[in-house]
Amino acid sequence: MKLFPKLTNPHVIGVIFLVVLLGLQELKVTECRVISEYDEKVEYYSAIDCRKHSAFLTDFGAVGDGKTSNTKVFEYAIRNLSQYGNDGGSLLVVPPGKWLTGSFNLTSHFTLFLQNDAVILASQDESEWPSLPVLPSYGRGRDAPNGRFSSLIFGTNLTDVVITGCNGTIDGQGSYWWDKFHKDELNLTRPYLIEIMFSNQIQISNLTLINSPSWFVHPIYSSDIIIQGLNIIAPIDSPNTDGIDPDSCSNVRIEDSQIISGDDCVAIKSGWDQYGIKFGMPSQHIIIRRLKCVSPDSAMIALGSEMSGGIQDIRVEDLTAINTQSAVRIKSAIGRGGFVKDIFVRGMNLNTMKYVFWMTGSYGSHPDPSFDPKALPIISGINYSNVVANNVTYSARLEGINGDPFSGICISNVTIHNVGNKLQWNCSDVEGVTSNVYPKPCELLPEKEGKFDCYFPDDKLPIESVDLKTCSFVSGLLF
Repeated sequence: MKLFPKLTNPHVIGVIFLVVLLGLQELKVTECRVISEYDEKVEYYSAIDCRKHSAFLTDFGAVGDGKTSNTKVFEYAIRNLSQYGNDGGSLLVVPPGKWLTGSFNLTSHFTLFLQNDAVILASQDESEWPSLPVLPSYGRGRDAPNGRFSSLIFGTNLTDVVITGCNGTIDGQGSYWWDKFHKDELNLTRPYLIEIMFSNQIQISNLTLINSPSWFVHPIYSSDIIIQGLNIIAPIDSPNTDGIDPDSCSNVRIEDSQIISGDDCVAIKSGWDQYGIKFGMPSQHIIIRRLKCVSPDSAMIALGSEMSGGIQDIRVEDLTAINTQSAVRIKSAIGRGGFVKDIFVRGMNLNTMKYVFWMTGSYGSHPDPSFDPKALPIISGINYSNVVANNVTYSARLEGINGDPFSGICISNVTIHNVGNKLQWNCSDVEGVTSNVYPKPCELLPEKEGKFDCYFPDDKLPIESVDLKTCSFVSGLLF
């Protein structure tokens, strides 16, 4: 009898990588608790705010058979509950079952809660996905130049929104969209799984997200965001399935999550070429910690490539990657403009990597030919410390731009084992210093006398001081 299936399915391979990554330990995804007393069950969870009113999706006639469309039910339920926005807010509970739905919109002062064994299943009927205009900081869709499909779970101009659960699942059923992408049959850009725009006070936590049509979690033009306790899984060859992409966002906390992806596990963005420059909203004041990543063809964390509104004050610590192309990668190009500066990374444990350090000044994808060839990005103040890497092909590929070098690079306390090539450091148009780094860095990053640690800020970002409240609801009751 065969103990394992033939390892040709990327999804199966990815799950096995995740088990290895976590050291064969049980996933810790949530702190929700269920307490039964007689005929009532009280379910506890953590959130930025608790709600006075609650209802179950089934109270509005939903059918959880995985076949019946519940798009109108979600829309009606959320519209009905929105009346409580100024009276303590509302909670919509998705109970166990498979709840097929197309895109639906959230409301303010609202919590969407998925109980254990609840699955929101994305429809593959395009008629259930409304179209939206292109994003102003992008100027066109990523897959097609015109509009884009609304995300499965969408919201704009909201305040105080929570998407959480007791490890419920949101399944994007992305294979339909990936196939159309590969066949170049898309007239609109693929939907994301979750997108929140022009909003503040956002929490996305304690869920399993699988098989998004494109990016999984995309907060954009928003602030005061907590993303934690997510398990994000897509086949490692699925196109553009980034895990978490804060885009022109500020005051963001991403933590305690595991991601298997066909693209970057986390990508910080801020608009594309002339459109991002004009929109001018940077991504800033972001902390990423205790992240675990598998992405053989992409980065654990990417800064860019769409970074034309600027990226600054990014703090990254306590990361683990296995079978991932690179760790924290900077992607930019002539025409991007903008900046990537004040980047602080410490504590990375890397296993089976192509590159430990990778910076690119020639990531040349552009929305259209109208970009300004004189718009040069500024890349400066990039700090890495306390890195251990094993089974590495190249230590570093650092390529700035001729006449526009990447400057202020600091790398300290790095040990890279089991290297695969004699030329370990490939550097051009970069400036900086190193300390206690093995193997020896390139001449453009000389060893500074006396050991030192690259700088990491001591102060806390405001989002780090936000404590979650313990909230509860009674199963089966509307109150």
